Amino acid sequence: MLYKNSLDGVTESMLEGFFVDWPNPPSTGTHLKLLKNSSYMVIAIDEDVNRVVGFITAISDGVLSAYIPLLEVLPNYKNQGIGKELVKKMLEQLRHLYMIDLCCDDDLVPYYEKFGMKKGTGMILRNYDRQAGINIHRG
Repeated sequence: MLYKNSLDGVTESMLEGFFVDWPNPPSTGTHLKLLKNSSYMVIAIDEDVNRVVGFITAISDGVLSAYIPLLEVLPNYKNQGIGKELVKKMLEQLRHLYMIDLCCDDDLVPYYEKFGMKKGTGMILRNYDRQAGINIHRG
């Protein structure tokens, strides 16, 4: 498995199969755009099939804080340590910052605790009609 924080050579076709169970998933083009626009990202590539099989992103002010919005591994590649390696590599990139936050479902809390993270309280707002990443113009 190749892990890198560059999108050199990555095409939309290499990003197929993510966002499983999302009611309104982003297209591969939108996925590539969100990777490009993230402050930090790490991708896992299966070199045998030349495909991105996992990714993690972070958005940061570059001074004190970062937020990790997405960590995904393709279903056929789960339970192989790819997600763990992606998180480790991301936390290494962000180690210079004061706070690193993410939101997750309760069943994932033990997973992130293994990386030294602590459960906190947060608030979220979700506009599910915008989940695909398509701009909706306001009048």
